[in-house]
Amino acid sequence: MGSGRRTITIYFTVFAGLLLTGLIVFAPFPRWVWAALAAVAGAALLIVRYLGRGTHATSPVEPTYFLPPPVENREHQVVDVALPSQEEDYDFLFSATVRWSPLGGVTGKAGANLGGLAVDAILERAMAITRNRPPGRASLVQHELNGALGTMQPDAAERVRAMAESVALTLSDHDRQRLDKLAEIRKQKAVWEHERTYEQSRREYLGKDVLKDPGSAVVWWLSRNDDQVEKVVQDLGILAQVSSAANNQEVPEHFRHLTQWPSSPRPADDGEPDTSGLRRDSSAVDLFAAFLQSADFPDGDPQRALFSRQVAECLTKYGKQDVADDLIRRFDAPDDFMPDDEAPASGRPSEGPPIDDLG
Repeated sequence: MGSGRRTITIYFTVFAGLLLTGLIVFAPFPRWVWAALAAVAGAALLIVRYLGRGTHATSPVEPTYFLPPPVENREHQVVDVALPSQEEDYDFLFSATVRWSPLGGVTGKAGANLGGLAVDAILERAMAITRNRPPGRASLVQHELNGALGTMQPDAAERVRAMAESVALTLSDHDRQRLDKLAEIRKQKAVWEHERTYEQSRREYLGKDVLKDPGSAVVWWLSRNDDQVEKVVQDLGILAQVSSAANNQEVPEHFRHLTQWPSSPRPADDGEPDTSGLRRDSSAVDLFAAFLQSADFPDGDPQRALFSRQVAECLTKYGKQDVADDLIRRFDAPDDFMPDDEAPASGRPSEGPPIDDLG
């Protein structure tokens, strides 16, 4: 407004000067008239300037303020959105704060939800990661998403740029319990398979290597007890029996003389039962029956008859034919059983083996 008044003052001064100059040059008036007109014009000019200054001082120019357009809310909360995992039917629950800004400084156009575009862009970026991650690693994947979604990136249509903060990734309680149960079952199964493999390997080692025959059993025993040679000599009969039993075979002929049961002195016959439940006057057959029971040879077991037959053969060799016959009758040995080829037809030797043979 002040600049307009200054312009008017300049125009008025120029016009007044031109008018005065024309009057002086062309009008036939005395000179004092022109001097008076010049004085009046000067006074008018001073008055106009004074009025212009007073008006500018009393009426200052008011500044013009331009209000900025309203700013859109560029933050959106996402809570418990289901995202796929590597396992079918096990979804992650995604929560985060989505921050966005329009591309090119444009705040948005009519009919465009830029906040929705930003949320959709963040979810697409998150799904590209979670669909290839196991559900049991939710806490680890959460840190990965915090890093991957922590930078502003444009969406597919390049309308907005978006990022995510405070990312949280969890599983539902039921899914977490099911995964814990499955993990425990897998661990137990792995332990059981290792134990079964170990047992099978041990049985194969004992059956096909250690107890393949009495000789292998003796070599195995010596390898574990190399300083007890006399002991292994005493246990040859036991090793031969164990090896034969492991292969469901009879004891080889050249080991049978070592499989006799050692005799023990009989206690005084006072008719009193001992601590085993047998009377002290029990027969050898009764004692042998108690032994079979304690060794878990049930009635009707073919191994029981076979073992009884082998014991009867040993008894026959050492002149105990009566006891051998009792064993055969008691434990149902076959009718065509022949204890020893060297025995007479009656099955009773006239006398026991020579004393030198016993040694």
